[in-house]
Amino acid sequence: MKKSDVFAWLKENQDERGIAHWKKSENTPAGMKSYGIGLVTLRKFAKSVGRDAKLAGQLWKSDVHEMRIISLLVDDPKAMKMDQAETQVEQLDGGYLAHVFSSCDATLAKTPFVVEIADKWVESNDAIRRRCGYGLLYEISKSKKKTAPDEDYFLEHISDIEKKHPTAPVPVLMSMAGALTGIGKRTRKLNRAALKVARQIGPIDFDPDGSCDPFDAVKHLTGEYVKKKLGL
Repeated sequence: MKKSDVFAWLKENQDERGIAHWKKSENTPAGMKSYGIGLVTLRKFAKSVGRDAKLAGQLWKSDVHEMRIISLLVDDPKAMKMDQAETQVEQLDGGYLAHVFSSCDATLAKTPFVVEIADKWVESNDAIRRRCGYGLLYEISKSKKKTAPDEDYFLEHISDIEKKHPTAPVPVLMSMAGALTGIGKRTRKLNRAALKVARQIGPIDFDPDGSCDPFDAVKHLTGEYVKKKLGL
């Protein structure tokens, strides 16, 4: 598939309601355009495209929001390098694409260096890198591979979040809480440790408009699914 094919698909599937919402939002990146297409639809399209590192590189240079999202979704984790990740994290439009870049089954999370870069970014002075680092930590916590980090690795990160969360800005705090919800679903011991810190953090009021309920990691760590999975 070519960049022109992606552009044609975007024009054909543009959503006027989504475009209106984009224009009204105060947080949209300056200079970026949008066709108002939701992430679920973009994911389905990206899946039909498949992995294509060359196309991803072309789409990332676009000033169209959806093209940049598709770029992140179709990139090839086997072809990605650390320097590419470091360059892209600087270009996330003020963090607007951080969620797609680092979590929600992100391509970056499937790279061989994901643990290395997550550990590096959670220690960064840059808030966007920290946000992405904890997003990657959430993805790492879901791994069922034999090579996945052990329990002590995650306990260290829980302890680190406990120390740092009181001074974290809301976007970073949300990513910390997200990481806790993933880590706390791995084992009983990790659940207890993550739940302790999640209770310290409490519900996070991340939406100034009040249209979304505060995010409460405690609810995610005490739900029926987790109780059944861990035998709590």
